[in-house]
Formats: sequence, C-alpha cells, structure tokens
Amino acid sequence: MDEPTSENDPVYRADCPSRVILDQIADKWSMMVLAVLSEPRRFNAIKRRLDGVTQRVLTQTLRKLERNGMLTRRILDGRVLGVEYALTPLGRSLQGPFAILFDWTVENIEVIQDCQRRYDDASLDTI
Repeated sequence: MDEPTSENDPVYRADCPSRVILDQIADKWSMMVLAVLSEPRRFNAIKRRLDGVTQRVLTQTLRKLERNGMLTRRILDGRVLGVEYALTPLGRSLQGPFAILFDWTVENIEVIQDCQRRYDDASLDTI
C-alpha cells in the first residue's frame, strides 16, 4: 500500500473526524476553560474568571468539553444546588500543549500586532 502523501492523507479529507474535534477543543473559550480548570470549579467561578464570556457560550463550551471527555460535571448537593466541573486525565493532557500555544502567543503578541497594523495600513493604501 502507498504511503500517505499530503495529497491523499486522510487527515486532510473533509470527512475526517479530526476536523470536528479540533473545532470543538481548539476554540478560544475551550482553551481558556481548560486553563481555568487547574482545579475543580463551580460554573459561576469559571464564569467570573473568564471575563467577557456569556452564560450561553460558557454552557455550550462546557457541554462540548464534557461530551468530548475533557471534563466531568458533578451536581453538588447542599442548601444551594451547584455544579462543579473538573478535568479528566484526557483534558489534563491538553494543558501542556495549550500552555505552549498560550506562552507563544504572549511572547509574540507585539510582533503580531505590528504585523496587523502594517497589513491594515497597506490595505487602506490600496482602497
């Protein structure tokens, strides 16, 4: 059988399951939730840490991550019912790669912003 090349490698096909998984775990809110869950947290504690996330988007993000096996959801009994989220071993295994990507972003943010400004300025010149 032929070795896969970039032209016939199944990972690049439109029907490859990796596309859906990457879409679900590599968006900004998923990455930030995984970073915030270094320890188990209640829904509102997560929401407070993630400035700008809406309740709806956070709920959707937590559901996606739970469905994909990245976190667990536990109902807390007590005077006030609550829900606590915690990383699974699979979710924890993403913290390292995501931390590298986050650190790279922080280290290069000024360079990237300079590139964006130059691009935007050049785009204005062509109008």
